[in-house]
Amino acid sequence: MNTAPIAFLKGHGTENDFVIVPDPDNALDLPAALVARLCDRRAGIGGDGLLHVVRSAAHPEARESAGEAEWFMDYRNADGSVAEMCGNGVRVFARYLQHAGLVTAGDLAVATRGGVKHVHLAKNGEVTVAMGHARLPEEQATVSVGERSWPARNVNMGNPHAVAFVEDLAHAGDLYSEPPYSPASVYPDGVNIEFVADRGPRHVAMRVHERGAAETRSCGTGACAVAVAAARRDGVDPALTGTPVTYTVDVLGGTLVITEHPDGAIEMTGPAVIVAEGHLDPAWFDAAAGASG
Repeated sequence: MNTAPIAFLKGHGTENDFVIVPDPDNALDLPAALVARLCDRRAGIGGDGLLHVVRSAAHPEARESAGEAEWFMDYRNADGSVAEMCGNGVRVFARYLQHAGLVTAGDLAVATRGGVKHVHLAKNGEVTVAMGHARLPEEQATVSVGERSWPARNVNMGNPHAVAFVEDLAHAGDLYSEPPYSPASVYPDGVNIEFVADRGPRHVAMRVHERGAAETRSCGTGACAVAVAAARRDGVDPALTGTPVTYTVDVLGGTLVITEHPDGAIEMTGPAVIVAEGHLDPAWFDAAAGASG
């Protein structure tokens, strides 16, 4: 039985919100059902996902990265499932480290299951994340909502995305449940599905159904996937032109700026906010952990 209060924080990046659980020594057992309870908006704290903050050296999935990145973002979806990466989550994770006095403004590295991500904390509050390179698998899928269907561009940002361009974002429906896609074999581990509408030159808006979390107010890796898919649709490839291309991507919770460089490197810039911090009631935590066992 746990007797010590367990610290938590709440943060968001363009309203993609997270429960933050600092656990430097990886001492907490956080099974999927317990994470889902913590992320429950009525019975728990509430969030689109959970950021488990662990020193890389203390986590078996990140020990090999400890020499490059001191901290590991053990990210979980709202249903408790493990995810490779979360772009908004990385920004909020970095903001937490700064808030806790563990890092200062400037550059730092964060280990994730999608690789080590390099982050810049600007003095104006914006956070830029080097998101790595997009992969564009040849296999494509079709996404459907009601009687409408669209071809979806397959983009992998360390996690899988299906990007569909639509005339009206309302065509995406309510996004409470995952839109059907086929063939299912294109995404054997599930997929994040983005619906995209044009707003102007190199300016788009999106809605997203995130794997394991339904519709969210924002998705950082999704915004990167959308920018890459929009650039290719527009006939732009920085690797061929030798010039970076930048897209503004409006999400429900704000705006992200995505830049793809000639070497394929992608950067995402946006805000990250710590909203609150406190302690979980030990009795509640034990009851929730017991119920998840």
